Amino acid sequence: MRRRDVLRISALAGAAGALTLEPVVFAHAEQRADGDGGGEQTRTVRGHLPTGAPDFVYLPVEVPDGVREISVSYGYDKPQVPAGTQGNACDIGIFDERGIELGGRGFRGWSGGARSEFSISADAATPAYLPGPVNAGTWHIVLGPYTVAPQGLDYAVTITLRFGEPGRTPKPVYPPQRAKGRGRAWYRGDSHLHTVHSDGKRTPAELVAAARAAELDFITTTDHNTVSSHAAFEGLWDEDLLILTGEEITTRNGHVVAMGTDPGVFVDWRYRARDNAFGKYARKIRQAGGLVIPAHPHGDCVGCNWKFGFNEADAVEVWNGTFTPDDEVTIAEWDNTLVAAVRSGRRWLPGVGHSDAHREPQVVGLPQTVVLADELSRTAIQEGIRAGRVWIAESARVRLAFEVVAGRGQHAGIGGRLRVAPDEPVTVRLEVSGVGPDCSVCFVTDQGRLYTTALPPEGSGTVVWRTTASYAAYVRAEVRHARADGGASGLPGAMVAMTNPVFLGDERLD
Repeated sequence: MRRRDVLRISALAGAAGALTLEPVVFAHAEQRADGDGGGEQTRTVRGHLPTGAPDFVYLPVEVPDGVREISVSYGYDKPQVPAGTQGNACDIGIFDERGIELGGRGFRGWSGGARSEFSISADAATPAYLPGPVNAGTWHIVLGPYTVAPQGLDYAVTITLRFGEPGRTPKPVYPPQRAKGRGRAWYRGDSHLHTVHSDGKRTPAELVAAARAAELDFITTTDHNTVSSHAAFEGLWDEDLLILTGEEITTRNGHVVAMGTDPGVFVDWRYRARDNAFGKYARKIRQAGGLVIPAHPHGDCVGCNWKFGFNEADAVEVWNGTFTPDDEVTIAEWDNTLVAAVRSGRRWLPGVGHSDAHREPQVVGLPQTVVLADELSRTAIQEGIRAGRVWIAESARVRLAFEVVAGRGQHAGIGGRLRVAPDEPVTVRLEVSGVGPDCSVCFVTDQGRLYTTALPPEGSGTVVWRTTASYAAYVRAEVRHARADGGASGLPGAMVAMTNPVFLGDERLD
């Protein structure tokens, strides 16, 4: 590393290592030649980062009085690398004069690698950034060298300060926490979605239009490591659509959906599993009224694999976007947690599904989480998810009802428990429609798949199976397409719909 670029290397409290560069200094008003309070100044900083550079590189910027707007642009080289080797990828964001402490108040925006430039002023900001005064003090541009090629990464950052009257910051208008709804009912939603406020291509208006086309009742905006989209849905909600605010917290050891956090609440992402910091930020999500939902735990992108464990989770995203083998692995892992819950008597972890849609042709609502809730509100939807009253479908065309019934009329639905003697016969019943031809149903228990049958060609039907609590500690349903490869891979067909379990027996799960 070039020594002249380096002021100090620090380990922020609870964070992966960070490098702080020498500060960029601008002239104060009395030192500037124009003297009229207007004009602008520009500085460019160049440097080199080797392979193994810290996760975050901070460039301090000494901002003088009288600045109306700060603008930043950056670039870096992308050399050829051998096959199988990661090339250069570098993210960017900024913190203001209030500091860069983890979880502190200084956060002003993060665009990751989606933008090469951004601007912030009191009355406006580039999507992914927060408008507000450009106060005097030490700001920090943060570079995130996500991957670095063997040759290293050469970067250039250009900072422009524009002087003048600061303007006024508009008061944000956030979506309401409740929509009209249908009383106690099954509500369809997608709570992992991206817009132009991170690396998505849809505007908030386009996202809402796609959600309505998918016949969703609720959505959650979850842009990466920023909350700027929370105030961008003004005028887009209606009594038929609940818009929740949240964030996809994108760490180097996995991503987590903070679903339904209070509008404007930012949750930090600058830590790894080895820093033992996730518990603190999971608590912050809950303190802000949100759910902690690990996203695509076995995704194949760099940094996507979930390394923090599930002890802090309220639910887990078992199906992300178009169904792929990594979802199959996640479902198998999740099913193992159900077995562990049965064995220990501890809390079980509900499964949910989200589209993670960023742009066309990715489909909003593929898949969608269907929640039994008392009303269409943030609190009720979250309560339904925590209780596991959830099933997942590839589209609104799919309809199902799933329950287990005992001989004396006792019954339990998705997420519930049927309290019966170990050897008392029970009937498992699934009614399904709208799934298309060549689909099958299977019932999965703590012993695995114990019953599978084909649906009629029209894609609708009722499937019944008899069992006991001694044979199946829980049962859940899967509806699947035919195997695309005719079974050559040994994998089952892609998922059409799946339920959370119904538990059988007298044991209580905390």
